[in-house]
Amino acid sequence: MNRLYHFALSPYCRKVRLVLAEKRIEVELVEERYWDKEADFLRRNPAGKVPILKFGSRMMAESQAICEYLEETHPEPALMPKDPEARYEVRRLTAWFDDKFNEEVTTRLMTERLFKKLMGGGYPDSTMVKAGARAIKYHLDYMHYLLEQRRWLAGPELSLADFAAAAHLSCLDYISDVDWNRSETVKDWYAKIKSRPAFRSILADQVPGFPQPAHYADLDF
Repeated sequence: MNRLYHFALSPYCRKVRLVLAEKRIEVELVEERYWDKEADFLRRNPAGKVPILKFGSRMMAESQAICEYLEETHPEPALMPKDPEARYEVRRLTAWFDDKFNEEVTTRLMTERLFKKLMGGGYPDSTMVKAGARAIKYHLDYMHYLLEQRRWLAGPELSLADFAAAAHLSCLDYISDVDWNRSETVKDWYAKIKSRPAFRSILADQVPGFPQPAHYADLDF
């Protein structure tokens, strides 16, 4: 049995989960409190990060490397286009969300609102929360700009870029930190993603002490 060591509200884990589900690859989910740095966990990945995918006899780390490996070994349905220019755009946007968006928005809001409580790290820093809340507006506007020109973020077809963006936004939506009224275009895009069978397990996630908001699993939010 394939096994994914993950944390439910990690966008990198969610990105891998979406790719696995979209490609209909069965996997057992194992919740990992990676911040505890237990010996067994560090043996699986000395970098001390999730996700970790046990795939056959291999132990694999780093979400982007995992996703591209799955794309190459299970090419259908395709999440990377064949054209080199189009592939570049998917990779560019995936990096945008996993690097820039994560640094400016996800890390600030998730750390202050959720992870500090989970890890016993003290009270939220209001300065960081305000900075994240300001930054997400810029990113939603950029997504609006892209989606006004394209059916999906990177082009005419659903791609890994859409799953990377949705992974981050779904984590923030769990803590009610996305203003879906800012762009009807972005909201419609998220509704399409949210309605895919691959998203079902993510909508079922529950983190003890942090109940889902009422709209989180609602497909007609």
